[in-house]
Amino acid sequence: MKPLLPPSSQIPPWLILFCRRHLCITSTSNSLTNQQTQILELSPLNSLEKPILNPQISKKHAPFDDNNHLEDVGFTKNHVVDVLLSYKDDPDSAYRYFQTAGQQRGFIHTKSDPFFVMLHILVSSTMHQHKARRLLDYYASSDSSPSATVVFNGLVDCAKSFGFESNPRVFDFLINSCVKVNRLSDAIDCFNGMVEHDIMLWVPTVNKLLKALVRQDMIGVARDLYTDIVSRGTRYDCRTVHILMSACLREEKPDEALKLFEEAKKSGVIKLDARLYTLCVYVACKEENLSFALELLEEMKGKGWVPSDGTYTNIITACIKQENVVEALRLKDEMLRKGHPMNLVVATSLMKGYHVQGNLSSALDLFDKLVEYGLTPNKVTFAVLMEGCCKNGNIEKAVEVYRQMKLAGIKSNAFVENSLIKGFLSANLLDEAMNVFDEAINSGTANVFVYNSIIAWFCKKGRMDGAKKVWDQMVDNGVLPTITSYNNMILGNCRNGNMDKALDLFSQLPERHLKANVVTYSILIDGYFRKGDTDKADNLFDQMRSSGIVPTDYTFNTIISGMSKVGKTSEAKDFLKNIVTVDLLPTCMSYNSLIDGFLKEDDVSSALAVYREMCDSGISPDVVTYTTLIDGLCKSNNIDLALKMLNEMRNREIKLDVIAYAVLIDGFCKRRDMKNASELFDEIRQVGLSPNLFVYNSMISGFRNVNNMEAALVLHERMINEGIPCDLETYTTLIDGLLKDGKIVVASDLYTEMIGKGIMPDDITYTVLVQGLCNKGQVENAHKVLEEMYKKNKTPSVLIYNTLIAGHFKEGNLEEAFRLHDEMLDKGLKPDDATIDILCGKLKGISLAHGIPMPQ
Repeated sequence: MKPLLPPSSQIPPWLILFCRRHLCITSTSNSLTNQQTQILELSPLNSLEKPILNPQISKKHAPFDDNNHLEDVGFTKNHVVDVLLSYKDDPDSAYRYFQTAGQQRGFIHTKSDPFFVMLHILVSSTMHQHKARRLLDYYASSDSSPSATVVFNGLVDCAKSFGFESNPRVFDFLINSCVKVNRLSDAIDCFNGMVEHDIMLWVPTVNKLLKALVRQDMIGVARDLYTDIVSRGTRYDCRTVHILMSACLREEKPDEALKLFEEAKKSGVIKLDARLYTLCVYVACKEENLSFALELLEEMKGKGWVPSDGTYTNIITACIKQENVVEALRLKDEMLRKGHPMNLVVATSLMKGYHVQGNLSSALDLFDKLVEYGLTPNKVTFAVLMEGCCKNGNIEKAVEVYRQMKLAGIKSNAFVENSLIKGFLSANLLDEAMNVFDEAINSGTANVFVYNSIIAWFCKKGRMDGAKKVWDQMVDNGVLPTITSYNNMILGNCRNGNMDKALDLFSQLPERHLKANVVTYSILIDGYFRKGDTDKADNLFDQMRSSGIVPTDYTFNTIISGMSKVGKTSEAKDFLKNIVTVDLLPTCMSYNSLIDGFLKEDDVSSALAVYREMCDSGISPDVVTYTTLIDGLCKSNNIDLALKMLNEMRNREIKLDVIAYAVLIDGFCKRRDMKNASELFDEIRQVGLSPNLFVYNSMISGFRNVNNMEAALVLHERMINEGIPCDLETYTTLIDGLLKDGKIVVASDLYTEMIGKGIMPDDITYTVLVQGLCNKGQVENAHKVLEEMYKKNKTPSVLIYNTLIAGHFKEGNLEEAFRLHDEMLDKGLKPDDATIDILCGKLKGISLAHGIPMPQ
């Protein structure tokens, strides 16, 4: 006799479930037959913990569809829902039943009530919510699953139909699942559905969606969602604001990031945390809004937070960019007091700040202290220091730092090589610059910026043959010229007055796929002004504007300066008025150029009138304005008015730079007022600056003029100690003063030192030597100077011949005196009035001594 039931391994799962369901519904005594018990014990439901959601299994069974009612009564949609609802308070049993039913009918793949009922049952229990997540993850990852809108609406309708309390967490899980598989449109639809149905959003889910949108560059959508959240009063937190601020930075819109922070702070909806403040400080520094960054820093400290070292680093760096070294140093000390160690970024930034202000010695001192801080300089540190040395004229130190970098095993790059090249070129050390240039080419690091530096130097010097040679080398090496390359070449030709060649280069730009910029036109305009061709300059200005290129302050300055150069400063002033008329507002530089033009014409009253007009127009004068005025007033011997300008400058809290100090010091020195000059010289250091070469030369010249060579020599010694290289003017002034003081040996030693440094004397130096030696009766030594000039193929000036002729006359060496006179004539030099006076004076003396009448 066959058994009533097949072996358990052959029992279909649906039959087991049907029997169990039938028994649960019909049994009133809760008693089971042995055979029924055996069936239940053999059921795989008791052993399943994870959902069996294999798509291959689902395909073997026709999926349940609203239009496809199968005869399997145990797995119809309504029947499964009934079973699940009976397990409403027993999520485990409901889940096990749904697993098997899901295999048979594929409810997860369809917009079915069983799927929605199952999700509501699971989320109602905190212990089973992870299973709801698992089901939704599977739903979202399936290609055949319906849209999230269908699922969302199904969950909402299901809750209403079957009396479920709508748990927001199930919708959060749905959004999360869609985000995981990058179904962001579905996630957004679900988000909008929750907002429309007034279903409370879970903040972490919102943040996850916003972050995913930002990651996919859907920042506009993220911003719209955020705006909707804020406007509806939906909950959000600091993380939400942080995500949107970061998105603004990703779009390079730091101003919008700051606006988000301010709005969140003003609303008072959330309590801003330290992380959000830290980000805002970073953004404020990026926007160079230093005052706001400092304000935020004080707020952070006021809230009891210790700002991070990154926060201090950002603000210190921002201070340096705005050349506020004093505040940067204060913050550095505060950072160290708060327990943060010195870091390399701060140290390097401070070095940059020092050297920008001309305080190279402090930058070098800080570099030496890196070891004490436990820091090792990197390529950026070395590059910054070399740049500082070069810009402050200490090229020898720059080379030393360069060698240190190489010994440290750090390879050079184009930036470092470019800094060195510029440093050598600024000191007119072309050979040294070309050596670095050749090294860069051989190492393959030479880029267009390196080539441009060499080309620019040749062009500014008017040495177009050298510029063309480097240009050809650049092209041959496959480095494409940029618009800057062309601008340099155009500039060089304009400076040489070769406007035809400049225009030829200008015409090549379109075929090189380069577009002339405002600098290109400004250079050409300036070139025509230099040649006095104002009409062509005006035509180019009109052509530039018709090409859609907006004139800049540089353009206006070029035109105003150009008009001033051809004696049309008044017309330049009218041009400035016309600019204001057409709403092309000039900036401070335009007024500065106009002031400079009037001062060069010695029209101080007009210059001051422009200054007052500038202030009345609401344009604040800058340090250049005052420096220009002070310089012009000093040169016109209006030192009292210059000091008045200095006081006005200080009242406006405009800090003097080294140039402003240099101008004032030079003015006092020329007036032989060494007391005021020395006070300003000392003040330079007190404000954290360092005297430059011009300042030292002015002071040395001033002390020479008041016969205080001891003070002049002390300054010379300080220059050497501070690494500021003396130039020809320095040595010439010192030698002149020492010779007048009768200190011939010291003067000779300085001359030897000068030659040893490769500084060659010029006509002024030779004149100083000859005059100084002759005045002290050293005619023979003075004659040796003349012989040195012969060896160097230098033609002595008439002044030098006059001095030597007078010296030989004084010594009674008439023959040599007249020989020098004849030599001077042979070299094509014309005697001047002084020559005639010397000769006539001597002849008169001879005639009186011998009673010979002078010829009339």
